[in-house]
Amino acid sequence: MRKIKKIMMVAMSMILVAGMVMPLHAAGKVTVKASGTATPAYQYGQEKELKLTITNGTDTAIENVVVTPQVKANIEKWPFEIENVSYEQKVDKIEAGKSYELTYDVKAREDVASKYYNVKFDVSYDGLENAFEQSVFVKMTAKPEERPQENPEENTQKDPQPQQPSGDTGVYNSEPMMYTGGDSAGGGSATTSTSVPRVIVTGFSTDPAEVKAGSNFKLIVHLKNTSKTTAVKNMLFDFNAPTEGQDANTASPAFLPASGSSTVYLDGIGANGTKDISIDMNAKSDLVQKPYSIEMSMKYEDGDGTQFESTSSISVPVKQDVRFEFSEFELSGETVEVGSEVNVMCNLYNMGRIKLYNVKAKFEGEGIKSKEIFVGNVESGATASIDGMITGESETTGDGKVKMVVTYEDESGAVFTAEKELTLLVTAPMTDDMMMNESEMVEQEKAFPIIPVIVGVIIIGVIVVVVIVKKKKEKKRRAEEEEILEDELNRLTENE
Repeated sequence: MRKIKKIMMVAMSMILVAGMVMPLHAAGKVTVKASGTATPAYQYGQEKELKLTITNGTDTAIENVVVTPQVKANIEKWPFEIENVSYEQKVDKIEAGKSYELTYDVKAREDVASKYYNVKFDVSYDGLENAFEQSVFVKMTAKPEERPQENPEENTQKDPQPQQPSGDTGVYNSEPMMYTGGDSAGGGSATTSTSVPRVIVTGFSTDPAEVKAGSNFKLIVHLKNTSKTTAVKNMLFDFNAPTEGQDANTASPAFLPASGSSTVYLDGIGANGTKDISIDMNAKSDLVQKPYSIEMSMKYEDGDGTQFESTSSISVPVKQDVRFEFSEFELSGETVEVGSEVNVMCNLYNMGRIKLYNVKAKFEGEGIKSKEIFVGNVESGATASIDGMITGESETTGDGKVKMVVTYEDESGAVFTAEKELTLLVTAPMTDDMMMNESEMVEQEKAFPIIPVIVGVIIIGVIVVVVIVKKKKEKKRRAEEEEILEDELNRLTENE
């Protein structure tokens, strides 16, 4: 017993020590996000503040907070001029549940491309074993292309400017950039030309057509080489989805490659040719129902080995499954007479991640009528009450099945229905004759001396019971006497 107590005390001590030395990061959530609701946007060469909000979601204060952008590690993806020796910022202390705003004075590079840049920051503080990484997306707008004067005679030899995909296709294409080497912040000296081969995304599709949160899907991208004279080869595509999540512990890309690799290789596309590429991806299970952008970077070469780079953005809508249940019905009566009403109630539980809009309910069935019940909007995780009256119109001839039809809309206005059955019989109304017969039966029951009869039956029953008990006692007494006599005879026989 003493050994068991010692073991338990040691175990409890180890648990307490582990709790004391456990990093604060494991007990709560610390996040770093761009201030405001909109994505920070910059134009080439623009000087503008980059404001970040760091939030302490833990239950204790954190101290010596250090936020450092990954400039050296991702110099090609850093869209700002490198003007400072260090962009590291420190905060002495942030209380539990509080936020602190960091401000960076930055200037957009002159050679930025028109795309979203994933700017990454390392975050650390006292008690945190390893710094964690936080992504912040910024939108950059490139410098307009300066086109050289051309001779009219040469216009037929130049590649025509491609058209962007028309309509709301969810696709954005940037201008290609040609790299000739160098040591600029963008990874090389970039120049543009009207004669460069331009590869654009003309559209995309998914398999299945509707992407559900938490499911796998195949993304198929349609490509076109708009140059009528120049083929491209050695094409490398990299897919990058935005980071989603409420905090550093749960934040991760909205889409992840199912195979683990986000890179796709294509041998080439001929002049004025088209090809498709595909990648298997998985949509994060907790995504909100809305479109999510996937940034696709492209690197390719022409016949002379000149390298080009461009980006495209693809907006993929994600759907969440509607999930709700109904409680059991509560009725003020199992039947209803013709011309009378009965109250019917039940609850709707929205267990999904999407909001139900303009919820309505109506009861349909043989011999009944009811008014439409407007419930309204039902938020995710909320409960709504459906309370209606059903009027009996005609006597039920069938099984009395009544159907509750519920209609609702999604955020796009599409209408959906759901049904639930109950049983309600409509009976004939009570006539004057039926009421008179019922009154006569009541009077007869009153005239009949029912109470004395009951008392008499009880008395007779008591008498019968007493007689039976006495007989049983007498029988038992005789049996005992016979047993005593038998024992006496046996004893005498043995003595002889």
